[in-house]
Amino acid sequence: MSDSIFKAIADANRRKILQILKQQQSLSAGEIATYFEFSKASLSEHLKILRNANLIFAKKSGQYIYYSLNTSVFEDILTWVLNLRKSEES
Repeated sequence: MSDSIFKAIADANRRKILQILKQQQSLSAGEIATYFEFSKASLSEHLKILRNANLIFAKKSGQYIYYSLNTSVFEDILTWVLNLRKSEES
């Protein structure tokens, strides 16, 4: 489990981005920006951190980049948490 995942989900704004992408499937940065009041530069940094942690995918389509969740990473996190709990019960 990468430390970058924990860093990424430690921030409330990044957790909100993940929640939005869960609900909307795929959005451009401009569409994501409508949910926030911070600068586009800040949003870009949040998206970069989420991409580096492999929590989201970025796919270029025309002049836009669309972001979506990488659900396999969330499955890995859930498996890790469940295994951690099992080891505590032993």
